[in-house]
Amino acid sequence: MLEKTQAEENSSKSTNEKQARALTYAAFVAGLCSIVYELLIATTVSYFLGDSVRYFSLTIGMYMAAMGVGSFCSKYINDNLLTRFLQFEIALATLGGLSIPLLYLSYISSGLLIPTYVGLTCSIGFLIGLEIPFLTRLMESFKALKSNIANILTFDYIGALIATIAFPFFLLPVLGNFQSSLVLGLVNLSIIAVLMRYFGDSLGKAKTSIMVYLVMTFAVLAGGILFTSQMLYEWDQALFNDRIVHAEQSPYQKIILTKNQDDIRLFLNGTIQFSSRDEHRYHEALVSYPLIFKESTSKRVLLLGAGDGLAVKELLKYPEIDSIVLVDLDERVVELAKTNPHLSKLNGASLASPKLEIVYTDAFNFLMDNTEGFDFIVSDLPDPNTIELSRLYTKQYYQALRKNLNEGGVFVTQATSPYFATKAFWSIHNTVRASGFNFVVPYHADVPSFGDWGFVMASDRPLSTAHQKSKLETSTFLNVDMLDAMRVFSKDQRIDDVEVNNIHQPILLTYYLEGWKSFGY
Repeated sequence: MLEKTQAEENSSKSTNEKQARALTYAAFVAGLCSIVYELLIATTVSYFLGDSVRYFSLTIGMYMAAMGVGSFCSKYINDNLLTRFLQFEIALATLGGLSIPLLYLSYISSGLLIPTYVGLTCSIGFLIGLEIPFLTRLMESFKALKSNIANILTFDYIGALIATIAFPFFLLPVLGNFQSSLVLGLVNLSIIAVLMRYFGDSLGKAKTSIMVYLVMTFAVLAGGILFTSQMLYEWDQALFNDRIVHAEQSPYQKIILTKNQDDIRLFLNGTIQFSSRDEHRYHEALVSYPLIFKESTSKRVLLLGAGDGLAVKELLKYPEIDSIVLVDLDERVVELAKTNPHLSKLNGASLASPKLEIVYTDAFNFLMDNTEGFDFIVSDLPDPNTIELSRLYTKQYYQALRKNLNEGGVFVTQATSPYFATKAFWSIHNTVRASGFNFVVPYHADVPSFGDWGFVMASDRPLSTAHQKSKLETSTFLNVDMLDAMRVFSKDQRIDDVEVNNIHQPILLTYYLEGWKSFGY
């Protein structure tokens, strides 16, 4: 009898240890999933609406507040703690796992994105706020309170650390935001599976219903993972008017290529980069216009951005150019421009030119590290619609760029629309001037797929007013009569009192978003 009692005690002790480890695992996964849900929601809304600082800040604020409410409300739940915890975890796995698909769906439904964003953030935050108090109380029968709190919080924070490392280095670049939320939902479900394995006998009649909900949620999330590609294709097709011929998520952005009859269009993060029907207008204004006014020969050229190869094609029209260095952060855009038949035909296989050297890095970092000067620098970067892109339009960026120009060199940048985003355009102009250039010239051109589009060129030497007509021979858009007219702006396109954009105060982002928003974009 004594031996039997000892065996029962040992068995009970073993069971208790396993149950304690199961609850510790739950704390670890809870911490991991909670951070990733928060990052995914903030990243996705920033992707749709821009202004990552605003939406990360709002997401964190709402999340924390909702967690506080959840923690407060947990004290009013006193019966069937394990059952209630498992029910809340199923709800959390469902909402968290489907959060990004729901945000995608709401984005194409007029007026639903912000309510969906707020509702998901607060609901998920509330459910996460319940987790730690419940886990602490469930651990009461295993260890003292101080040990419970220490263990639960330790593993919760370790999970959060792993999540913050996995998110930028694995989840987002490998799975993408859409699939990551579905995968994290399944990881969240593992809490229910593990706890049911070791606490199943104590659930009573609730065990069956929890198992049914577990299987149903698993089926929905797993099905979402299996059909992610098809769902994203349908979503992309609903968002873009033309037929999508290529779509992918690179580590940095969503790349979409569309085709409508003879019109090829490239979109990065939903923003159009060019239309094949009028890209020659944009690239002649960006590249050829400054060269027409540049007195000295341009032998060595730096091209920042423009991985589509179209600006390279324009530069290759000038035989005096000996070498071109193209700096682009996203290798996938460049590879697409090289290999996609639509793009390679459009850019004339320019990326295969022996004159071209391609460097995959951040434009700012390249300028800071580079030691060889350039005669002509073209900044053909996406619009400053995020805080990350806005830093490539700051005074500090232009100061670094100026140091990379040879004597007599000329710099030009695209500068968004002086009509739709007037303050943003003049902020870029004022920022270039504040960076130390002696001569700064704003100009604009009509590009139908963009509208009235602005550019700013600058140099430390006067830009010749004598038109070099020989450089107009290859143009299909520019002519002599236009050259001076492109520097003329109407009264409603001029604003003098606009601030300079700095890294420590990125006012350009505010100007840009306010400008386009006022026109319904």
